Amino acid sequence: MTQPSENIAELVENKTAVQIPWYVVLFNDEIHSFEDVIIQLIKATGCAQSHAESMTWTVHSEGRARVFDGPFEECFKVLGVLKEIALVSEIQG
Repeated sequence: MTQPSENIAELVENKTAVQIPWYVVLFNDEIHSFEDVIIQLIKATGCAQSHAESMTWTVHSEGRARVFDGPFEECFKVLGVLKEIALVSEIQG
């Protein structure tokens, strides 16, 4: 049987891992239009249209952009919305 102190250490480690600064990266593709990406970024992150346009331009010109920062659970939700239209994206931390 596992010692109680080991269980507590594991819980602390898991909680810390969830709280690490996480972010969502969106990658460029040749499938989606600027308009599609802008609309989905607004839907996923709740950002202003001007910010979504700026992020979309960064993705297009640099091949990727960090489009959202937050707790893992929020990043996971944002990722889900981006993937609704098959935008290539991932969570990093």
